[in-house]
Amino acid sequence: MSSSVARLYALAAAVCVFFLAWAVIAARPWQPEPSVAASVSTAPSAELDAQRRRIERKAARLERLLSAQAGSPTPVAAVEASSPPPVQVVDAIPVAQSGSS
Repeated sequence: MSSSVARLYALAAAVCVFFLAWAVIAARPWQPEPSVAASVSTAPSAELDAQRRRIERKAARLERLLSAQAGSPTPVAAVEASSPPPVQVVDAIPVAQSGSS
């Protein structure tokens, strides 16, 4: 192959073959299509239902606890109710100066 045009055609053909092979391999045609009936199983559904029931029981228990404590202030409510300390602005000269900033 002494012709540069023939080399370019060979290179273009090689690149096309490479990407075509890549697409065929990525498509995985040798694996069978999973059937819809085989993919639907009752085990995950049952597990999800059991988990949903556990979460609902925990939520009900938590709501009962919170309704029992509704009369007494919670620590979070007490902290939120307290006001923060006042901010003081000082016009004093700094004792030490930093050269890093």
